[in-house]
Amino acid sequence: MLIAAAVVAADQITKHVVDSTMALGERITVIPGVLHFTYVRNSGAAFGGLANHRWIFMVLSIVMIALISGYIAFSRTATGPVIVTLAMILGGGVGNMIDRFAYGYVIDFIDVRLLPSVWKWVFNVADCFVTVGAVLLFIFFIAAEKKRRKEEANKAHDAVEAASIIEDENKDDVNDD
Repeated sequence: MLIAAAVVAADQITKHVVDSTMALGERITVIPGVLHFTYVRNSGAAFGGLANHRWIFMVLSIVMIALISGYIAFSRTATGPVIVTLAMILGGGVGNMIDRFAYGYVIDFIDVRLLPSVWKWVFNVADCFVTVGAVLLFIFFIAAEKKRRKEEANKAHDAVEAASIIEDENKDDVNDD
């Protein structure tokens, strides 16, 4: 939970700095043509999707925050990397939820323009942690499934091998008689 708290703190501090030092709509160029800080207010989901449906995001966020918190607190099988990843997602969700409750919108400011014809969204630190956490979680699940399938294949191979040994022993017993 310390990681989630650190994510919330980083998110809220950066949003406070943007809100207190930039005018709405102001853009500061960090790397020309690539990275800008642009102050926008997002009333939708991550990266501006489904604007003006605040109640949906609040309900979904509360449910997901509760589920992730419960899983982190009570899971007996989750590994350290999975817990860290879930804490990243949790912290990002809480950071954006604070904005939705306090202002009715989320403060976004990270404006990356590597592919301006494809990427047109402005996002924040919380969105970064949710996105990176979700990608890592997906990778962990794929790796765990791959490991599970390999273990099943090894068990099946071991069973076939054991059956073959028993069959060979039975043949030897028959030949000894």
